[in-house]
Amino acid sequence: MSLDVTQVLLSAQSADGAIRKHAEESLKQFQEQNLPGFLLSLSSELANEEKPEESRRLAGLILKNALDAKEQHRKNELFQRWLALDAGAKVQIKGLLLQTLTSPVASARSTASQVIAKVAGIEIPQKQWPELIASLLSNIHQVQPNVKQATLETLGYLCEEVSPDAVDQDQVNKILTAVVQGMNASEVNSDVRLAATRALYNALGFAQVNFSNDMERDYSMKDVPNVAEKACGALYFLAQGYVDAGSASPLSPFFQDIVQNLLMVTHREDAGESRLRTAAYETLNEVVRCSTEETAPIVMQLVPVIMMELHQTLETEKLSTDEREKRSELQGLLCGCLQVIIQKLGGMESTKYSFLQYADQMMDLFLRVFACRNATVHEEAMLAIGALAYAAGPNFAKYMTQFYQYLEMGLQNFEEYQVCAITVGVVGDLCRALEDKILPFCDGIMTQLLKDLSSNQLHRSVKPPIFSCFGDIALAIGENFEKYLIYAMPMLQSAADLSAHTTATDDEMLDYTNQLRNGILEAYSGILQGFKSSPKTQLLMPYAPHILQFLDALYNGKDMDDTVMKTAIGVLGDLADTLGVHAGPLINQSASSKAFLEECLASDDPLVKESADWASIAITRAVSG
Repeated sequence: MSLDVTQVLLSAQSADGAIRKHAEESLKQFQEQNLPGFLLSLSSELANEEKPEESRRLAGLILKNALDAKEQHRKNELFQRWLALDAGAKVQIKGLLLQTLTSPVASARSTASQVIAKVAGIEIPQKQWPELIASLLSNIHQVQPNVKQATLETLGYLCEEVSPDAVDQDQVNKILTAVVQGMNASEVNSDVRLAATRALYNALGFAQVNFSNDMERDYSMKDVPNVAEKACGALYFLAQGYVDAGSASPLSPFFQDIVQNLLMVTHREDAGESRLRTAAYETLNEVVRCSTEETAPIVMQLVPVIMMELHQTLETEKLSTDEREKRSELQGLLCGCLQVIIQKLGGMESTKYSFLQYADQMMDLFLRVFACRNATVHEEAMLAIGALAYAAGPNFAKYMTQFYQYLEMGLQNFEEYQVCAITVGVVGDLCRALEDKILPFCDGIMTQLLKDLSSNQLHRSVKPPIFSCFGDIALAIGENFEKYLIYAMPMLQSAADLSAHTTATDDEMLDYTNQLRNGILEAYSGILQGFKSSPKTQLLMPYAPHILQFLDALYNGKDMDDTVMKTAIGVLGDLADTLGVHAGPLINQSASSKAFLEECLASDDPLVKESADWASIAITRAVSG
């Protein structure tokens, strides 16, 4: 088909919805009628220096999405579709992508890097495109920094997409050598050094053999500044590698030495340089997170040590602005460390009771940290309190009176929206820990959550967790949620209508739309389950038709991810389970409930299928009862 690809790509980004929709339909039709021509046209657009940056960027994004997807079944389908393409077309496309790495336009180079890695992820395991790595390595010797930077970026993405087993050791060695040379202080361009550092991070899985050889490891590290920080990074990934080792981790004999040395690093005079202190605490957190029951006594010994360090930061007075900033950073690191320790020790029956003897002291420290009124520390302390609530369970109720003012402050914090989102998450933790003991605080919490949703100032990313939080509250307080229905349900209905009819123009918008849908569905699920077995279930009947209409719209939209699909079929089951025979006629009248259930029952995703199996039983009961 004849198509002005540039104009269509620009129209697909138009503010006019009608123009945008027509362009999207034209692209879809082109793709369905002539896939090789479609992919070749996009590659040509991306490589053409005379084309607008906007059309080139979208061409690359569509090309990337034509090669990969989040859902495994879709990913496999796209892989097979690429492998089945005409060999000549694939050679042309790959040539254009490599050509784009030399483009003077940064966004075109970056997009090409990602697409090349996606193609490599398909072809290299199939022993195809054997010349790719050699071609990329030859670019490293280019004089132009932009070509070096784009090539290193490509190598980094490639290491993410391709299994180390699919690349022979000689090529791995050459990749690591090129990456380390790019990080060398003799490389004057900071963008090249940054790209090389990121590539090394992605290449750590490839480096296993090299790092087990002392001489090669020393070569890899000798020219890199701040070796201690890199050593922390190596320990971090080493700990992560043994996370599934069970009770007998190979790290256990060295655990105490590792912890002691990491603590020593945090006290080094130069620990503030090059993120060394941060790297040491992040590594300590990962070592604790991946520890076993065998080393739990050593983790327990850490509790008073970290609490004392946090206490000392609260004793300092009359600090300069710079000193206050450094203190705040340290408090955030220490709260983060305590959060991980709480999760580890509070999650094991063998240590939970002993560990909770520290709960009063920890809570006192966290409340004092809140008094510092620093957004970052507030965030870390809030996360730590959420972990403590989960570990303490109903016993956390004794702290609520003191803590509530800070919880409310967090929910009101529009400016630092990450703090607001984290606080919403902590409300969920509190609901699960306290159950109906959260009831005395629910009026204030619900009032603030409803205010948040009504505010134009609130960042959109906070809205999905707020909706989900409605479900947490309803599950915790059951039929006592009755008085909030008249406020919460209209908001859910309005958001559901909007999200069901939103056409996502890019990956980011689609991800957000699915997060919003999932939050709404989790709210419905929690409310339905909260009222189950209550004499007040009939209060939900007026809302049932709209819930079913929302599910119909989601099913017909065909752009749900697996997470939304699992939650959606669960809501259909919850509706049937809670409303029983009253839901039967409504489900029978639903336009797509039967087809949706059948699709979920046949899903390759075990979680979707499990949810559908349960929903099927509940629906059968409701319909036949």
